[in-house]
Amino acid sequence: MELLLWGICALLCGLLAALLFKLHLMQKSADEIREAFDDRLLSGSNTLIDISSRDRHMRALAENINRQLRVLRRNRHRFEEGDRTVREAITNISHDLRTPLTAVCGYLDLLEQEALSENAVRCLSVIRGRTKYLRQMTEELFDYSIAMSAQKELPLEEVSLNQALEESILAHYAAFTGRLIAPEISMPQERVLCRLNRPALLRILENILYNAIKYSDGDLKITLTRQGEMTFSNHARELNEVTAQRLFDRLYTVETGTKSTGIGLSIAKTLTEQMHGEIHTRYTDGKLFICLRFLSVSEK
Repeated sequence: MELLLWGICALLCGLLAALLFKLHLMQKSADEIREAFDDRLLSGSNTLIDISSRDRHMRALAENINRQLRVLRRNRHRFEEGDRTVREAITNISHDLRTPLTAVCGYLDLLEQEALSENAVRCLSVIRGRTKYLRQMTEELFDYSIAMSAQKELPLEEVSLNQALEESILAHYAAFTGRLIAPEISMPQERVLCRLNRPALLRILENILYNAIKYSDGDLKITLTRQGEMTFSNHARELNEVTAQRLFDRLYTVETGTKSTGIGLSIAKTLTEQMHGEIHTRYTDGKLFICLRFLSVSEK
């Protein structure tokens, strides 16, 4: 009887050891699949997942993931090709529109020098405004295609955020006055230095301020911290939490911003990320906040 018990115990121990070994092999296979899957997603490699285990269930799992990787790869290729085609089309269209628009503006200048009736002057003013708007959209589309096509990192230099912000605010003084907006500005006395591309930074600030002018209910608060974070906030009753989050989407506009290509903040986001910065929006209690942050020289 005792011998039988020892035999059963030995058998159970053997089964337990076998199960533990089987579990170890399955864990190893799962780790191989996870690591290989992460590698394929990050690197975009064309190789498929292969595992050392001969367990049919784990190999079936790996094969199912490989099928999804093939589908993902095809979809990614179509997306990248379509995105490239769209960028090229935008570049070509905006470039082709520049020449006739320049000619139209030239002829408008000549017409304004002629003796015209009151009705003709009014019509000419409308044409001038429409042409200016079309020219602005063309420039934005061209700038967007250039920003999206940039593969190399932008050349960087030490830039004072204080000075760049002051220049941008002064450049929009007439627009602020026209909307009866008196910006409330808060920034430190000492210079906040960051390694950035100055033209790109000015374009980012220009687009953010233009967005604030477009959606503001008549107020604007601008804050710069010593850590290199800029916050632009204003009441915007026409927006909500959903539309505020979509302001960075390419070609997205809301009803109050129909006179726009909808790519200003998308350009700002692209340029910010190219300089390793962060930009995001939030909407709280009827106020839109756009937060822009770069790493200051003192933090590096």
